[in-house]
Amino acid sequence: MRRTLTLLAALTFGGTAAAEVKKVPVDYQFDGVTLKGELYYDEALPGKLPGVLVVHEWWGLNDHARTRATELAKLGYAAFACDMYGDGKVAEHPMDAAKMSGDVRKNTAVWLGRAKAALDTMAKQDKVDATKMAAIGYCFGGSTALQLAYAGADLKAVATFHAALPAATAEQAKAVKAKVLINHGADDKFISAESIDKFKAAMTGAKVDLNFVSYPGTVHSFTVPDAAKHKIDGMAYNEDADTKSWAAMKELFKQTLGK
Repeated sequence: MRRTLTLLAALTFGGTAAAEVKKVPVDYQFDGVTLKGELYYDEALPGKLPGVLVVHEWWGLNDHARTRATELAKLGYAAFACDMYGDGKVAEHPMDAAKMSGDVRKNTAVWLGRAKAALDTMAKQDKVDATKMAAIGYCFGGSTALQLAYAGADLKAVATFHAALPAATAEQAKAVKAKVLINHGADDKFISAESIDKFKAAMTGAKVDLNFVSYPGTVHSFTVPDAAKHKIDGMAYNEDADTKSWAAMKELFKQTLGK
């Protein structure tokens, strides 16, 4: 099974064996909580690299986020997989994941504070070019990346994958500096049509550079190869949407980060 997933990742993301990806554990703090992130980059690449913050799903910093950070490193970025829960906590049961993510979301100061701490930590890494940064996120992580954009974070680009779409106020929408790519499953029953309409209206009203891509026949968690293991109705992997959304992200980064 592991061999199959490894082959799938290679085919999907185009990683090369020549890339020597290094993983560096990076502990950082917010409000007395130790957060355990990981920096990924190709050791063969000289100088500073554009930085990409990778924000995990509601499960925590698990292998899905690590795989995405690794593939970004193979593409020539310095990817920082952050920890939004503290002490590297990871959930296996949906009820635990819902509680962990809910505890963060219900306190905006903590939610945004931990996200900003991760971005600031990434920016300070020797391998990162702090003038060229982006953020990506999955599910809960996508919402987190959007919160950073709403706060006016110095990001060139934000890309989300099967994310909830928190409504932005007019003031928040005007603060967005990044080009925004939303990769959405057209059949995702967890994201209401009303929330999509409100999100689009706020972004359009503020003239945010937005690309909203909806993938037909696609539900929540479409980038997660083993999504079905949790046996949650409405969560399933979709290889076509996964491949196309990753390609869309790469094109966005070419435009904004120069790679």
